[in-house]
Amino acid sequence: MNVIQKLLKEKVHCVIRVADPERVVEIATALNKGGINTVEIIIQNPEIVDVIHYLNSTENLTIMAGGIITQRQAQTAINAGASVIVSPVFQMNLVRICQSHRLPLIMTATTPNEAYSAWKARTPLIKIFPTKPMGGAIYIEDMLRPMPFLNVIATGNIELNEAADYLRVGAKAVGIGRALYKNADAKEIEERAARLIESVKDC
Repeated sequence: MNVIQKLLKEKVHCVIRVADPERVVEIATALNKGGINTVEIIIQNPEIVDVIHYLNSTENLTIMAGGIITQRQAQTAINAGASVIVSPVFQMNLVRICQSHRLPLIMTATTPNEAYSAWKARTPLIKIFPTKPMGGAIYIEDMLRPMPFLNVIATGNIELNEAADYLRVGAKAVGIGRALYKNADAKEIEERAARLIESVKDC
């Protein structure tokens, strides 16, 4: 099973946007214990790259490196062991470097036109962000109605109890951020992860 198939099977993952390396490790480890095995770690500083390398070698996690804009950033993340590159923009240079390394690239789109362009570039999954401000699950449903061939991940301020709604309208996966770890210790993060997994098991 490749990493994209794994993400589609698991349906949910966590987007970790935290600058403190120790906190990133705490969050990712707790999520893993709670049943979430795929995390997107937004690279905000060089120390976070070291975290990706550490987690890749010690935990049973699939690490997606997020916030990647340049080829240099992508190469650094790849060298650290990231299994997937996630970019907030549509960037053909990233398409080329990921193809050369046989690594999946997930590009971000907000509008239907951007999502279609990403699909034309053979992006295996398209991250729709920010989903909730654009209309939430209804927005995903409306986008997919004329383009059901799009494989989209819904992300952006989605709460734990809303994940199933996005999957039911056609999103292939849901990325949950702060709702999984904000103001929570390791035990609470683990419990939140378990509740999220349970909520989408029948979707």
